[in-house]
Amino acid sequence: MLRRTVLKGVAATAIGGVIARPALAQQPVLKIGMSLPMTGAGFNAVGRQLKAAIQLYMQQNGDTVAGRKIELTMRDDAGVADNAHRIVQEMIVNDKVDLLCVGITPASLAVAPLVTEAKKATFIMSSGASITTAKSPYFARAGFILAPQSWIMAEWAAKNGSKRVVTLVNDWAPGVEAETAFKTRFVQVGGEIIESIRIPLANPDFAPFLQRISDLKPDTAFIYFPGTQAAIFAKQFAERGLANSGIKIIGPGDLTTDDNLNDMGDQMLGMITAGLYSASHNSALNKTYFAAIEKANHFRPDFVSVSGYDTMHLIYEALKKTGGSSDGDAVIAAAKGMAWESPRGPISIDPDTRDIVGNVYIRKVEKIDGQLWNTEFETFPNVKDPMKVAAK
Repeated sequence: MLRRTVLKGVAATAIGGVIARPALAQQPVLKIGMSLPMTGAGFNAVGRQLKAAIQLYMQQNGDTVAGRKIELTMRDDAGVADNAHRIVQEMIVNDKVDLLCVGITPASLAVAPLVTEAKKATFIMSSGASITTAKSPYFARAGFILAPQSWIMAEWAAKNGSKRVVTLVNDWAPGVEAETAFKTRFVQVGGEIIESIRIPLANPDFAPFLQRISDLKPDTAFIYFPGTQAAIFAKQFAERGLANSGIKIIGPGDLTTDDNLNDMGDQMLGMITAGLYSASHNSALNKTYFAAIEKANHFRPDFVSVSGYDTMHLIYEALKKTGGSSDGDAVIAAAKGMAWESPRGPISIDPDTRDIVGNVYIRKVEKIDGQLWNTEFETFPNVKDPMKVAAK
């Protein structure tokens, strides 16, 4: 009888073990595919900043969310739309990724039909064009948009003495949208746009445009260039004597990126920009973030970096809300309306547009302890994309 009792107990334990095992089993690995510009003229710094922020976020928050281990596949599209299209297609078909992240505007626009057809939640890390999230219902953005910065810059400029302005931007979607937002708001508040100039994105020759600005004699020039072009422009602006002409240069935050600011030189001193983040942003969270990025990578974080960091936060928190489900509709629904404190300040995701809402800061380039910094001195809180608001 004793032997039978023991055997029955063993059998019960074995059956119980079989039943319990699935409940204890970890969910499948969650694959995130990333198509980012790690090389390529003008945009390799974008990939560098994003990679550093992604790595930091995962170091701080672990690689498991809602019971699912995160596996990243990061591939270089060099900022080329065709490369991004091919990479994302391969990730969806061959790698069977669950979620996607994409970098700059051309890449984001190129992959929109693919992710829409596959119903993959896709997070836009470094596209500043308003139009981007409208291209797919599976896009969400915790990064940045140029239009709010340009809109606020127009308001500030009009209140601070600018009356006759020339705009000069690169001829691509973010540049055109920055120009449109600035012009729209500046005219609304009583300013005059005396001319709008667009120049090629690749290898522009600034000389004829600088001469045109000199001839027009505006009181202010609104400038937008990506990457390192702003430094080249500012240098030539100073060399041609325009820095002493009384013409003020203003623009969105890209004009004085924190990562490049010290390399740009003292000709940047006094330049006013409207940006969503400054490396010198005065908060405890940012001081910790800045120190961690600088220590690990030996460069300053900039607005691209914090966009990558916030994107990872949005992904993690959306997955927590879905219980680890990577279903595209569920993840996007979870992302809508989410709000949190970022190193840049309070931000949220507009539930209607799936787009970033956050503070816009007016900054001035100043030299502090021998280094150049974007110093924030005025805050416009919780700014939505004005171009989408106007379109409603």
